Amino acid sequence: MPRRITTEEGRSALEGVRAAGEASLPSRTDLATAVRYLLQLLAEKAPGNSVEVRVPPFGAVQVVEGPRHTRGTPPNVVETDAATWIALATGQEAWADAAAQGRIAASGTRADISDLLPLRP
Repeated sequence: MPRRITTEEGRSALEGVRAAGEASLPSRTDLATAVRYLLQLLAEKAPGNSVEVRVPPFGAVQVVEGPRHTRGTPPNVVETDAATWIALATGQEAWADAAAQGRIAASGTRADISDLLPLRP
């Protein structure tokens, strides 16, 4: 089991990502920690195994109660990049907007997790 990211570590990483802004890239450490922290919060908010949320290359979690898959690719998958995930999870962008722009790949009947976002880091 991965090490739990503390609230202080997560918020610090999110601040590092915000501080970098669009003018420059955040440090890889801040970006990775921010993504993993937000995935951790999602897993706490919606525990379960029916939807896999992937933010390559930084992490993935299984969330939402329902049928559990045991082999191969899960039937319900959400995949996005780190910047989009952070924007969705912090409320800076709406699910519908990111999906319309093709920045979210969501497959399966349970893959729309928009009702779980934003998170409160």
